[in-house]
Amino acid sequence: MRILLLGSGAREHAMASKIKQSRLCSQLYISPANAGMREIGECVSIGSDFESIKDFACKKEIDMLVVGNEQPLVDGIADSFANDERTAHINVIGPSKQAAMLEGSKDFAKEFMSRYSIPTARYQTFGKQDLEEAKQFLKTLNPPYVLKADGLAAGKGVVILPSIQEAERELEAMLSQAKFGHAGDKVVIEEFLDGIECSVFVLTDGKHYIVLPEAKDYKRIGEQDTGLNTGGMGSVSPVVFADQDFMQKVERRIIRPTIEGLQKENLDYRGFIFIGLMNVSGDPYVIEYNVRMGDPETESVMPRIESDLVEAFDLVGKRELDKYSLKINHDYCTTVMLVSKGYPESYEKGKLMSGMSDCTDCMLFHAGTKADENGNILTAGGRVIAVSCFGKTMQEALAKCYAQAEKIQFEGKTLRRDIGKDLIQLQK
Repeated sequence: MRILLLGSGAREHAMASKIKQSRLCSQLYISPANAGMREIGECVSIGSDFESIKDFACKKEIDMLVVGNEQPLVDGIADSFANDERTAHINVIGPSKQAAMLEGSKDFAKEFMSRYSIPTARYQTFGKQDLEEAKQFLKTLNPPYVLKADGLAAGKGVVILPSIQEAERELEAMLSQAKFGHAGDKVVIEEFLDGIECSVFVLTDGKHYIVLPEAKDYKRIGEQDTGLNTGGMGSVSPVVFADQDFMQKVERRIIRPTIEGLQKENLDYRGFIFIGLMNVSGDPYVIEYNVRMGDPETESVMPRIESDLVEAFDLVGKRELDKYSLKINHDYCTTVMLVSKGYPESYEKGKLMSGMSDCTDCMLFHAGTKADENGNILTAGGRVIAVSCFGKTMQEALAKCYAQAEKIQFEGKTLRRDIGKDLIQLQK
């Protein structure tokens, strides 16, 4: 099977590693890729234009397209392939444009949850003309205040503010001053949920589904969850509080109603559903849907999948996922992300990296890296490389991650040293 994977981050590197292990994969192309993916597949640079991607798929006789990130899905790449007779036969792992609105529009997602009685925070949505009404709604909530740009905002469109004065100023910046561009044409204001987060991942063919290993990620740049939000500084899988009782609640109250809702609304969904949850006193509430795998959770989840992932993808395309047998490694897998100094604000690129060849008993998933003409690996992004390790305990896995992370060197290397500490406290 000839497979094309779109993406260039550590999430896609982890997916590429798992795809390459499959007995069904005869050739793997990755676009635009990064320096770490060169040993896994053929790295190409096709660009983001759908016609160029389809032309490449035809030229290389691609059988399966795996879409790593959300933008092409929200823009409708699955529809573009399905509606072109040249590419209609290609199995696209990713939902239709309308179904991808679950991530593409916070308001769409909240209305969907409301229709199917899926537990989520109380909310209202406001447009530019509703600024005063929005301020009045803020006054009905207790602090802190959660404001979300309706559209995609590169992971920066969610703001949590401690005072109503700050919330009102941010609201004006989003609605009146277009802080997030068209993504903030509408703003969802919602009640703050007090609890601990968890990411649940589902692979579905639109009718059947499998629940993949859950994970917890760490978004803030600073230890003890301080500072600005990032794309993710680390992750842990499994999650100690996501026991059988909790996951049964998730499946009964959230996953099944979500799949049934997609069917009722005739939304073609073949791919991953990422459900961002808040555990509030033992009850799961949906914070958000994403229509792809999470990052850096994928770097802890993919290594734990022991069964053939491409076989699952093939069955998704045939709508026969009920025939798949998921096998999971029950050890802990943890991930620590090494990032550039200054991230998530301004940072320098092009820093020489070393020490990766000295790392043992771990998996390195490149994020923002590139190779120069001499084959040296250089930093090329805010998040640079993910270090993932297995352990019989969470503590063992994390200790391995930090030991290997010490071996990797580049100017300005930054990392969080408290990944998993909150979960370790829960175990005591």
